[in-house]
Amino acid sequence: MSGSNAPIRQAVILAGGQATRLRPYTDTRPKAMVEVADRPIIDYQLEWLAGHGVDHVVVSCGYKAEVLRDHIAARGDGPEITLLVEDEPLGRGGALRYAASGLRPSGDPYFALNGDVLTWFPLDEFAAYHREKGGLVTLALAQYQTSWGIVDVTDDGTIEGFTQSPMLPFWINAGVYIFERAATELLPVKGDHESSTFPDLAAEGRLFGYRIDGFWRGVDTVKDVKEASEQIPALRARARTA
Repeated sequence: MSGSNAPIRQAVILAGGQATRLRPYTDTRPKAMVEVADRPIIDYQLEWLAGHGVDHVVVSCGYKAEVLRDHIAARGDGPEITLLVEDEPLGRGGALRYAASGLRPSGDPYFALNGDVLTWFPLDEFAAYHREKGGLVTLALAQYQTSWGIVDVTDDGTIEGFTQSPMLPFWINAGVYIFERAATELLPVKGDHESSTFPDLAAEGRLFGYRIDGFWRGVDTVKDVKEASEQIPALRARARTA
């Protein structure tokens, strides 16, 4: 494990998958290129990573890879980007392992992001937490917000009111990670790390969770695109006036 306090300089983004639940947006583009508030998801991610000192990002893709390649080639700023194309679907764990093969040789840890996540929280604090815990992998955790309304009801059946889409006292995998290099070889060549690598690391006490204090949104459905496209301009307007 790395004991350095230096910023983490490299990251991988998983931008493969056909994202059928996002159609028709993904009929012509990969999920990472779906526009939210008039910008592709991956542009938000690259900007966020660069703002915290990341200068090299490996993007692993497959479906509609040429769209992503053209977009990256046209970018004029931000971190250096290495694009890797999967010849066949590898699953999320396999894609992570494959993407990590494109990182610069180093013993330092790296960030990893799912390509359908929009979030802003301090990555330097995330890295410090990871190093303090001394594990092999640290997951960012987002508080679970239900899409259902909650009925406030007393024991005798009297309804006192309703709460729409509250935050619940549970935490979910936010799709943002820090990996030590030694963890990469524990990932499956093909398959899902959440059903193999992560349970094994948890059993060994080498997997930790960092609770996010900030905006997080997974973009999995057409409804998510529409709601996030309303949330982000509002968030940025509040930030400008704060």
